[in-house]
This record gives sequence, C-alpha cells and structure tokens, in this order.
Amino acid sequence: MDNDKIFHGNGASRKKTEAIMKVLIVGSGGREHAIAWKVAQSKKVSQIYCAPGNAGIEQIATCVPIGAMEFEKLVTFAKENKIDLTIIGMDDPLVGGIVDVFEAEGLRVFGPRKNAAILEGSKAFSKDLMKKYNIPTAAYETFESPEEALQYLDTANMPIVLKADGLALGKGVLICNTLEEAKEGVKSLMLDKQFGSAGNKIVVEEFMIGREVSVLSFVDGEHIKIMTSAQDHKRAKDGDKGLNTGGMGTFSPSPFYTKEVDEFCKKYIYQATVDAMKAENRPFKGIIFFGLMLTESGPRVLEYNARFGDPETQVVLPRMKNDIVEVFEACIDGTLDTIDLEFEDNAAVCVVLASDGYPESYEKGFPITGLEAFEGQDGYYVFHAGTKLSDGNIVTNGGRVLGITAKGNDLKEARENAYKATEWVSFENKYKRNDIGKAIDEA
Repeated sequence: MDNDKIFHGNGASRKKTEAIMKVLIVGSGGREHAIAWKVAQSKKVSQIYCAPGNAGIEQIATCVPIGAMEFEKLVTFAKENKIDLTIIGMDDPLVGGIVDVFEAEGLRVFGPRKNAAILEGSKAFSKDLMKKYNIPTAAYETFESPEEALQYLDTANMPIVLKADGLALGKGVLICNTLEEAKEGVKSLMLDKQFGSAGNKIVVEEFMIGREVSVLSFVDGEHIKIMTSAQDHKRAKDGDKGLNTGGMGTFSPSPFYTKEVDEFCKKYIYQATVDAMKAENRPFKGIIFFGLMLTESGPRVLEYNARFGDPETQVVLPRMKNDIVEVFEACIDGTLDTIDLEFEDNAAVCVVLASDGYPESYEKGFPITGLEAFEGQDGYYVFHAGTKLSDGNIVTNGGRVLGITAKGNDLKEARENAYKATEWVSFENKYKRNDIGKAIDEA
C-alpha cells in the first residue's frame, strides 16, 4: 500500500514514521471499508490487505480474491505475507470459528473465538445467558418444533416478535401484529426455511416498546470499553415502513442514550455480559454490539452481535480519536483497562445509497459517478458497501451500494451535510431513505 494514498474525504495524507505492521481485514462491506479507513490512519501500520474487499477498499488496501469463509486460504495468505494482525469484520467467519483456526496456526487475530461468537450465532443461547445472569431482556420462549411454536402462539399476546436462532444477514427478525401474521411467520422461518438452517430453531419474544439504540464496545475477555452510541434505521422505506434490511442509515450519538441510561447499562448489562461469558468459560475478546431497547421500565437487551455493526461503524469510527490498532492489540493482550477511549464532541450521520428494490430483487452493474467530489472534503466520507471495479469503472455490485457519512457540530448539521453529500453521487436505480435521523427532531 502506498503510505501517502488518500481516502475520499479524509482531508489529508499522512506519512507514517513508525509503521511496521502488515494488517489483513476479512470482509467486503461498508463496515470493512470503515475499519480499513481507520486502520490506515494508524502510526503502526505499513500495509493493509483485504479479503475480498471492494472497489472503495481497493483505494487504501491491496484486495485479494479470497472469500471470508475460505479459512485455509486466508491462513496460507497470512503466513506467506507475514501478516502481523488479522481483523475479522463479518459475523459468518466468526461464528464459523475463523479465530480458532488462525490462533491454532500461531497467527495474531482480532475477534471472538467460536465458543464466544455464539453470543451472536445463537439467539437462543444469548437469551438463556441473559436469563441465567439476570441481564434485562424481553420475556421469551424457544422452539425447535413448528407445531409447538404454533400452539404457543394461540396463548400469546400480540404483537409478538419472531427471531431465527442463527445468522440471517440481520434480517431474521419478524414483528407480527396479529396471530395470523405470527403463524405465517413461523411457517416462513421453520417450514419454508426463508433463512435456511438459521430457522431450525426460533425465539418467540415479547414485543417491547421504546427507542432502539446501538452501543458498540471493545472487550478483552475481562474488561469492557464502551464506544459512543448510535441509532440505526432497519426498514427499507421512509417512516420505518417496508422490509427489514441490513440497515439504511444511522446517526451518532443517540440523543436518547442519556447519562442515566449509560449508568444503568454499565451496572446491569455491559460488564454483566462480559462476566457471564467468562463464567461460562467462553471469554469474549473482540467487539460486542449491544442492541438496546429503551423501554418505560428501563433499558433491555434486544440482541447481541459479535462484531462491528453495519452501518453503525460508519458513524462511530469517524468520531473516534484513538489509534484503533492499539485498541485491537489491547483486546487481544488483555490490557484494555489501560486504554482511554476518546470520541470527538460532535455528531455523524450515514445515509445508505441502495439499489432500488433492495432487500428483494434489484439490478447491479451500473457505473457510479461523482465519487471524486469527496476528495479533500474534510468531514465527508463515502464508504463502499456493494461496489466493484469493472473495465476501469466503479460499478454497483450489491443492494447497499454506498454509505454517505458526514460530520457536523450537532446531529442536525450532520444530517444536513450527509443528505447534501448524497447528491454528489449518481448511479442508475439509486435509492435512499429521506428520513434518516428524523428522530433527532423528537429528542
């Protein structure tokens, strides 16, 4: 990697005088682009590789055509290229045990081992953990038999939430307002296998009312450091209508994440989760993403993820002051208690530019124009999610194509800046929600 390479919108290049580390990032989305962008700022890093990467990541890293689930090929690459640190961005390889495979080969890797990644890999496991250790969450039942699940629904209050137990690209949650919808949902998950084997077991959960907030954290097996809060928009359409997606936009910080909420979560949720995993002989090292619901009776855990959120990462990392590689290493070495996480006293908003039709059917392969507008624009960022290079052009290659992020002195200014920047970029069938961060006005 050219040490003077400039990422769109970072405002300046930086010579690295102490750079000695080679880093490999595993993944190909907007989250991995944001991680690569942040890693590129580290004074420790001399070269970045990404497998498989995308057209945006290729501007700051050397992309290699190895899939995230090709563990043996990734290990071979890491050994042959003398990689000093591998960062796993995606949930599938983490739940599949990639960290165990790398560690068995003596390679340094950031992320939870397989027995800890189950915190995201099985919703039934995480719900049972919360119940056992009195971590606040919604009431629930788990089912492996569709017949028993359907029978239970006849006695349940509506609305109700159905969750596929396994990984489902962030889309395996169904909110059902009526008994008929709930029964159709059970059939879709367990019989029709809408999300494959992820629906072999389901969690049927009490519907909670409140604000959703995302809080990312670094964990070293024993200690936890909380990042700044964020708030995601999952639904495809304005007004939180339409199907669930991987995320259509996000903002940070959340005005609903107050000092009182933070104190409650630190006391009853964050450290309690780390301690619970340690007590279960599943020490967690990596990122725990806390999906919270702020209910009238206090914060509750909606879900855990075992990695950075997407697109939450795109608003959290631009506000982070620390050298992220130093934090990654502290998590691996068990010295996270020596790190003081610092964030800028400002705000950031990310608006996802998607392919029209996402998350169902959509076309791809359309040229993207206007990306050069971000060069030299301090506080404006374009993170690539579904892009690739084709005949020298950057073209669309997914449902979520780009994450347009902008900072501002406050959330209102950041939102205005982000939406302004969405107009700098064009591609055929470009689609976005127009109300990302609208909840800010209600705070």
